[in-house]
Amino acid sequence: MKLVSWNVNGIRACVKKGFLDYFKDVDADIFCLQETKLQEGQISLELEAYHQYWNYALKKGYSGTAIFTKEKPLSVKYGVGERGEEPEGRIITLEYEKFYMVNVYTPNAKRDLSRLDYRLEWEDEIRNYLRELDLVKPVIYCGDLNVAHQEIDLKNPKPNVGNSGFTLEERGKMTDLLDAGFVDTFRHFYPDQEGAYTWWSYMSKVRERNIGWRIDYFIVSHRLVDSLIEANIHCDIMGSDHCPVVLETAL
Repeated sequence: MKLVSWNVNGIRACVKKGFLDYFKDVDADIFCLQETKLQEGQISLELEAYHQYWNYALKKGYSGTAIFTKEKPLSVKYGVGERGEEPEGRIITLEYEKFYMVNVYTPNAKRDLSRLDYRLEWEDEIRNYLRELDLVKPVIYCGDLNVAHQEIDLKNPKPNVGNSGFTLEERGKMTDLLDAGFVDTFRHFYPDQEGAYTWWSYMSKVRERNIGWRIDYFIVSHRLVDSLIEANIHCDIMGSDHCPVVLETAL
């Protein structure tokens, strides 16, 4: 089974930059999007053989997630826990026979860290949610998680310590999640690989020089490790300031 996750930074713009060509070529069983930036009815994607699930933000042109899946899930859930609303459209959970698929666009703490407290509360809530799901069946958790976990996960770690996405608090929450029984699949296969990034600033020549951050992940329940085949970063794929990340499993 092949799974893809991509922060498209606006699906309508990304479609104009080759999204459908990549979608067809990669032929994923499950394809997850973050930051779709649209409302219901603003795009119609003819994706033959795929079921489509969208979670729209109430705010126009903001956030949003989607999942396209060949196999129809047993159930679909938007949001976390018993909360009945998801105003920023950040979470979709699909239940399959053997696992849960959780697609997330994690809130950014903002440059001035004004949303850091909210972000940390979010992390605790997500971790608890994933652990609850994991008690029922294994979890595959993916998306733009807006954190570079270790120094190896960004080009210039030292000047970025304390900045949004690389605060000790955010990194600590990722450590807490992994310690709770989950595995960062890319680092499982490539624990020491440097220069492996998934996001680059739009500043001039930054992507060409590979001055990036790895903030997009596939994270799985530890008991799925034996089913993992490969994890990749498709850094050559344009269309967004992020690139797709891919996970192949034997599930």
